[in-house]
Amino acid sequence: MAFRSWKRLFLLGRQNTLAKVWRIRRGGPSLCWKHCCHWSTGKSLDPEVRAFLEENTEVTNSGHLTPEIRLRLLTPRCRFWREKPDLWPYGDPFWAIYWPGGQALSRYILDNPHVVKGRSVLDLGSGCGATAIAAVMSGASQVLANDIDPIAGMAMILNCELNHLNPFPITIKNIINSEAGNWDLIVLGDMFYDEQLADGLHHWLQKCIRIHQTEVLIGDPGRHQFLSHSIHSQLHKVIEYSLPEYTRQENYGLTSSIVWSYQPSNSLHN
Repeated sequence: MAFRSWKRLFLLGRQNTLAKVWRIRRGGPSLCWKHCCHWSTGKSLDPEVRAFLEENTEVTNSGHLTPEIRLRLLTPRCRFWREKPDLWPYGDPFWAIYWPGGQALSRYILDNPHVVKGRSVLDLGSGCGATAIAAVMSGASQVLANDIDPIAGMAMILNCELNHLNPFPITIKNIINSEAGNWDLIVLGDMFYDEQLADGLHHWLQKCIRIHQTEVLIGDPGRHQFLSHSIHSQLHKVIEYSLPEYTRQENYGLTSSIVWSYQPSNSLHN
């Protein structure tokens, strides 16, 4: 299948292209809640893009760890599961996959709402927006979703509508290497797929912890780039989830996904 071939390229190496974009798109000034790109209503979406996304994704809440959350995803019943990836007109749709690290984070937040309740949460590399949605459902006081793909931002609005939620603020800037934002909690899933990007994340997250005592939770199914990075020695395993069979099949043998707490020992001394 064409889409599965595209997805395999992502898992085995095409991610370097996306990582390069993350490194190039600098964040500029520090982001405050009031300065974020607010997609406040569905009316702000381009009608043509909305129609395309609605026609070429499937609404589903099965095959992943959070059946409470409905999402628009690319599935075997979608046209672009079979079409050549180059025919997709809006760039690689990484947001149209519910990646295992994000699934674990979302499941953990839904099961442990005290982790986010009354707190400000940044969902970094938000993709389909599931973890941000889980944070809203669990009582976070403020949620900011971040992804460098503007189409991901539009998809998140559609996913909020599916779950009967008011859209949360979304920014499409690369905020890695920007000034540390003042969030109570940063969550990020499936982001450690490139060494340089991982290095940038490592240093930026350390800065957020050092300056603002931010808590950081990371979701990852055990990819080599993550397990072999130096950040791994500064993680505490919170919980491990067995992945549903459908997710296993679509992720080439990955069987579980883990939520990690990032606790750099030198964060208070840099």
